[in-house]
Amino acid sequence: MKKNVAVILAGGSGERFNAGIPKQFIKLAGKPVIQYTLEVFESHHLIDEIVVVIKSDYEERVWEIVKKEGFGKVQKIISGGADRFGSTLSALQSLERYDSQTKVLFHDAVRPLVDEETITATLEALENYNAVDTAIDATDTIIEIDDEWVIKNIPNRAYMKRGQTPQGFRLGLLREAYETALQKDEKAFTCDCSVVDAVLPKEKIKVVKSNEKNIKITYPIDLHIAEKYIQMGTSRSLEDVELGGIKGKNIVIFGNSRGIGKEIEILAKEYEANVIGCSRESGVDIADIEAVENFLQSVTGGIDVVINTAAILVKKPLETMRIEEIRKIVDINYIGAVNVAYASKKHLEATQGMLINFTSSSYTRGRANYALYSSSKAAIVNLTQALSDEWERVRVNCVNPERTKTPMRVENFGYEDPATLLDAKTVALKTLKLALSRYSGIVLDVRNDGK
Repeated sequence: MKKNVAVILAGGSGERFNAGIPKQFIKLAGKPVIQYTLEVFESHHLIDEIVVVIKSDYEERVWEIVKKEGFGKVQKIISGGADRFGSTLSALQSLERYDSQTKVLFHDAVRPLVDEETITATLEALENYNAVDTAIDATDTIIEIDDEWVIKNIPNRAYMKRGQTPQGFRLGLLREAYETALQKDEKAFTCDCSVVDAVLPKEKIKVVKSNEKNIKITYPIDLHIAEKYIQMGTSRSLEDVELGGIKGKNIVIFGNSRGIGKEIEILAKEYEANVIGCSRESGVDIADIEAVENFLQSVTGGIDVVINTAAILVKKPLETMRIEEIRKIVDINYIGAVNVAYASKKHLEATQGMLINFTSSSYTRGRANYALYSSSKAAIVNLTQALSDEWERVRVNCVNPERTKTPMRVENFGYEDPATLLDAKTVALKTLKLALSRYSGIVLDVRNDGK
């Protein structure tokens, strides 16, 4: 029987990443990198089976993900070789009984953002070719040098591409290529298309266009880039979420007296959620862990979502502040967020719920004259990402609104053109949609265009 098989190559050790574990298991927005990769191929309508190639030490770890997520297309998890050549050879041996016309896609496990269109285009190209590569345009000028770092050649950039995966093959052709390479004792190849190109030079290799998002996680900076892509996709994916799903849910809001917290409460109640709110005005100071714990303990019927919008912004240079002001800002903006997280965990574990923190667009770069506010908001992002890694049964996310018209902002900045500010209702809408999602570790950007 002819099938379409995806082989996920996950044998890398991650030495360049220096994380202590293979980079395919590093958390990306709350999930292991390899889980994203498996999700894409699992959900693709043209993929029949998935084979994962990985070091034997980590086979059980992959099975745990497969079983937990219900990835039914994963049929085999096999041991890889010492290098890319050996890992592909191992996959070919595991597919020994498969028809030679089987379409096989080989994909790097650490390219988690491959899209459905690229997979489809690769499979379709295999109707007319036996080997297919995926690539994107080369945006920089490519130069060829000699041993002394002197330019030998500058090829036309229009014909230069950057190779990616998946790479697709008719199984019979790739078997032939590897058998030939073994006979010639040639194993130093960087990818499977390079094997075909070297030992079967008459075979045409078709190239289909991939996507810039299909990056390979090689260095820590790549993880940050991938997270930004995921954040952008999260905002778009939430557009179709219906708020009717919050009906009957118990939502706790810290900081509900005004601003964004108040708008979240109003909107949630419109959709018949049970909202339990508190603030300093109502006698609950999040800087006091005992007050937070007692408040949460008083909530009956379980807690599905905890949203912390409480914060203080004082706009003036640090050296002009009194120590009491400094302590208050740090206690509310950071210690308070820690208290809410600490006290909420057991309640949210019981419902497998979500904690939503709030940051600010100032978290990416400290702002003069409100250094404590912007630096505490950077800490909130870090706290969110760390807790999403630590907590298996609780999802933790963060909302990052652009400049928003709230009483706190007006008090500190005075009049600003309303057209340049977000409406707090827009932020409330995005926040509640996020609460209905399965995301964790996300920093959700809410922009002035509503997206």
